[in-house]
Amino acid sequence: MAEKKIQEMESEEVLEKAKGFWEKNSRNILIASAAVIILAGGYLGYKYLYQLPAETKAQEEIFVAEENFRKDSIALALNGNATTTGFLKVIKKHGGTKTGNIARLYAGECYLLLGDFNNAVKYLEDFNASGSRQVEAKKEGLLGDAYSELKKNEDAIKHYRKAGTLFEEDQALSSEYLFRAALLLEISGKNKEAIELYQQVKDKYPRSEKGFVVDKYLARLGSAQ
Repeated sequence: MAEKKIQEMESEEVLEKAKGFWEKNSRNILIASAAVIILAGGYLGYKYLYQLPAETKAQEEIFVAEENFRKDSIALALNGNATTTGFLKVIKKHGGTKTGNIARLYAGECYLLLGDFNNAVKYLEDFNASGSRQVEAKKEGLLGDAYSELKKNEDAIKHYRKAGTLFEEDQALSSEYLFRAALLLEISGKNKEAIELYQQVKDKYPRSEKGFVVDKYLARLGSAQ
């Protein structure tokens, strides 16, 4: 009986403490709960009332620009016209969406093809590959091309090297970018580094297009094997 009485007293004490805690802190608890609800509601509202509709609209608008790009109508794909949306307009209207981000990569490549290398660099640098090694390799390779055209060989070499090592599963592109880096190193008089990269192409990608021809470049630098 005594033990049961003690348990009842302890239970009453716990209830009293809980009651006291609630009376003292109920306002703060309610405010905190309301804040969580507001934040969650705000996020869901942003996602479903703004983000998803904006993404859908951006995808609709980029479709024709992508079609023009595939048809080699590069200027039209980039700038659009009175009836067609180009990549630049997609970026301006929907730059915060995933599709708007992809439009930056397209725009950078368009400017590169049109010979506007400074704008190519600008839009490519602004593009976020979002963790995709394959896409990042493409971006880095295009940056290498743009800097090479601008005669900024050191920058070009840096980007070509990165492009050649990001996604080695694509042997054709990886060997191509490493080869371009090696060629620029040779042009810059850095023959030792050029030989190392030419040899890397030969060893790692012997069945690639550049792997088949790299021996003559090694021979030219006195490093044929």
